[in-house]
Amino acid sequence: MIGRLTGVLIRKEPPALLLEVSGVGYELEAPMSTFYDLPAVGEQVTLYTHLVVREDAHLLYGFSRESQRQWFRHLLKVNGVGPRVALAVLSGLSEQELLLCLTHEDIARLTKVPGIGRKTAERLVMELRDKVDLNMSPAPGTARPAGRPVDPAQEAVSALIALGYKPAEASRAISNLPHEDMKSEDLIRQALKGLAGLKS
Repeated sequence: MIGRLTGVLIRKEPPALLLEVSGVGYELEAPMSTFYDLPAVGEQVTLYTHLVVREDAHLLYGFSRESQRQWFRHLLKVNGVGPRVALAVLSGLSEQELLLCLTHEDIARLTKVPGIGRKTAERLVMELRDKVDLNMSPAPGTARPAGRPVDPAQEAVSALIALGYKPAEASRAISNLPHEDMKSEDLIRQALKGLAGLKS
């Protein structure tokens, strides 16, 4: 089992990234909450990882904090939730917001995450309330400046589509935001808040 990787960030195209460790390039997928913490391409970073083994592939997922990985593992144990949906949950909701959804049984907010229907949202609340400490608070992450992409808006749209939103929905969410002087990570963060019905 690969539990943690430290290496040079070679590429980041949400939700995928490439990390070079001792000459070996590891392809990972990560939630947007991790992308917000990533350094610029070419810098060193440490990621906590989770390996999913399937018959046709070995898939590696990366997280900037141990608490994010723990949430990911909790989500995977819920019936009907796979890695893709778990990434969408951790991208659309912060750890604190997810805790609040569980505490207040906020089914409506959970169903705004792509891939989460009402029944799955109800299972999330029912099963996770018994598995996580509802009084815990996430460890603060250290945000670092990231390199500016060629087209932040297009990269943001592509990231939203990869997270499960429909192309038209993703384009509309980004077009409603001011694009000047905003990096793709900022656009994605604000778009996800809008799509989830959260206040900025």
